[in-house]
Amino acid sequence: MLDRFTAYNQQQHLLPTGREVLLAVSGGRDSVAMAHLCHRAGVHFAVAHYNFGLRPGDCDHDEAFVARLAKEYGARLHVERHDTRAYAADHHLGIEEAARELRYRFFSRLCREHGYPCVATAHHRDDSIETFFLNLFRGTGIEGLHGIKSEAEVEGVRVVRPLLCFSRAEIDGYVSEHNLPYVEDHTNSEFCARRNRLRLQLMPLLRELYPSVDTTMEGNLRRLGEAGEVYRMYIEGLRAQLVQDYPSMLATPHPMLTGIRTADLEKLEPRRTLLFELLRGFGANAAMVDDLSEALPRGSGQLFLTPSHRLTLHRDWLLAAPRQDISMPQIEMSEATLPDRPDRSGREVYIDADKLQGRLRLRLWKRGDKFQPFGMKGSRLVSDFLTEQGLCRLEKEWVWLLEEEGGRVVWVVGLRADERFRVTNLTKRVMKISLAVPESV
Repeated sequence: MLDRFTAYNQQQHLLPTGREVLLAVSGGRDSVAMAHLCHRAGVHFAVAHYNFGLRPGDCDHDEAFVARLAKEYGARLHVERHDTRAYAADHHLGIEEAARELRYRFFSRLCREHGYPCVATAHHRDDSIETFFLNLFRGTGIEGLHGIKSEAEVEGVRVVRPLLCFSRAEIDGYVSEHNLPYVEDHTNSEFCARRNRLRLQLMPLLRELYPSVDTTMEGNLRRLGEAGEVYRMYIEGLRAQLVQDYPSMLATPHPMLTGIRTADLEKLEPRRTLLFELLRGFGANAAMVDDLSEALPRGSGQLFLTPSHRLTLHRDWLLAAPRQDISMPQIEMSEATLPDRPDRSGREVYIDADKLQGRLRLRLWKRGDKFQPFGMKGSRLVSDFLTEQGLCRLEKEWVWLLEEEGGRVVWVVGLRADERFRVTNLTKRVMKISLAVPESV
């Protein structure tokens, strides 16, 4: 088994030689076997253990066991503890999701602070097969059908799986052969009841019906992974071709807008599949993609919310912007003279200072606001003006008004000054008002 371990890790380039790597050790038989194999193979390693606090008493026993194991191997030990149930409740997560988030953040921090090139976890072939079925039934699409990869990036850290070439039975046999002590890893039952049912009910049935299912699935997962890589490369190329930065006309702070022309989306075949892949990066799920696909022919105005982005259809674009707080623009005011050439950037205006009534303030516009656009007679609704300027629904949410105490709008910031404050031949004092912010954030 040691020879297979060494050969697999050399073939997959998982454990770098000459550097100290981080092993994730729970104390269960899988991670104990991984530490023993790494020690025998001459891999220099440190040990990381996360105490999830899910089983008072037992968790502390597991932590003490891992501490003794690290000491036996002369390895540095890193331990972190957290009330996982409280974290899950505070962040509206399931126990499994909360534990995974906490664990990998811990690993990421350790790798940054101590320079570990990777963290090794003790996932094996059975875990990968179970993950395939879980993803299949969840409907994760092609990306989830390769099971567990031999390496991946999680929370900015390289995660490797040096035991992925072994079955659970082979690892159990190795632990028995070398008489390795371990603790029962009860967290499996805490984390994922569905996985346990797959492990204890579905997999034995499949092995009874198809005795070679494990080796067959190992080959299937390899081929699916290779096919998935080809698919991923195609999607990345399509995304690079179709997703563009959208040229917003706003000069005020706003999130970066990106978009895809609807004419390009309508040419996609199969549309829903490719649209799903293109929009996954914006947090869209399959149901939202179905709604978007049906909405494409109807055109502008509809808003779609994902956990990370806001999407809208605008004229001949599907636009997306990250969900983030709206930054108030910074305004600078000073007395000035009119420039020889008018500013075309929208970042400054010149007004008659003596026409102002009271102090100025900034606020976001709201329905019903009116002003008199520079160069026009009569008042206009700000909402109508923004539509006439071609702003999409997302951009309209980021428009600020500069108004005086009397309530008159002085400037739709970055877009148009109010005619009532125009500088004329009778003006005695000219005030320059300008934006002191980057063009986008």
